[in-house]
Amino acid sequence: MNPYIGQLQKTIEPLSKQVVNHPTYTAIHNVESLQKFMQYHVFAVWDFMSLLKALQNNLTCTRTPWFPEGNANTRFLINEIVVGEESDVDFYGNRKSHFEMYLDAMQQCGTDISAIEMFTATLRQTGNMEKAFEVARVPEAACQFVRYTFEVINSNEPHVQAAVFTFGREDLIPQMFLSIINKIFRDNPEQISLFKYYLERHIEVDGDHHSRLALEMTAQLCGDDALRWQQATKAVQKALQMRIALWDGVLAEIEQTMEV
Repeated sequence: MNPYIGQLQKTIEPLSKQVVNHPTYTAIHNVESLQKFMQYHVFAVWDFMSLLKALQNNLTCTRTPWFPEGNANTRFLINEIVVGEESDVDFYGNRKSHFEMYLDAMQQCGTDISAIEMFTATLRQTGNMEKAFEVARVPEAACQFVRYTFEVINSNEPHVQAAVFTFGREDLIPQMFLSIINKIFRDNPEQISLFKYYLERHIEVDGDHHSRLALEMTAQLCGDDALRWQQATKAVQKALQMRIALWDGVLAEIEQTMEV
């Protein structure tokens, strides 16, 4: 293993464990609590795509006239990940992005998607993220999470973006969560089948093949530059802290609903 990667993983291990073992997973025990989870998590699914496209913009030529830019191996890695995330195969065999698949799963589950729809529509129309947060009444924990993602995006530092993408994002879904969803699915197959498929597909693609590609991409971008690895580690630590705060928000919402 690359010694820099090993050191980064060792440094972030306590925070990674907090994410993977967060009590919000065990708090999800029925369709209603899953709906609350999805209303927060969908914003992480959306901004993950934005982080991915920022990497593609920085590491490949996405404008005309076209010129070869960067390292060809890195171009291949990011383009392959984009294809899988932006045009995967859904439950019914149709091409869709993982974000669109998630929206389908929310609707099947009976989850209100008005906040994420209002947010993206307002952002598309105005280009003002804070206004979009306000108009859509996005939960504060989700706002803070997205704000940090765009702080990383706007840094225009590909090695930082790649590290957060690789170590701070979607490879953190624990097997325990899939077991919980499988249990809910047994009682509510007509409401959970699309979300179950999303998770299984996500773990299959992102947690295996894409994770290896992302590791290689991060290693190539940071190289043997100790400062870059230090910057990457700091950014990943913050990303994990933001994920913990997001899950804290979900847990508080679920617990508040249970008290009513």
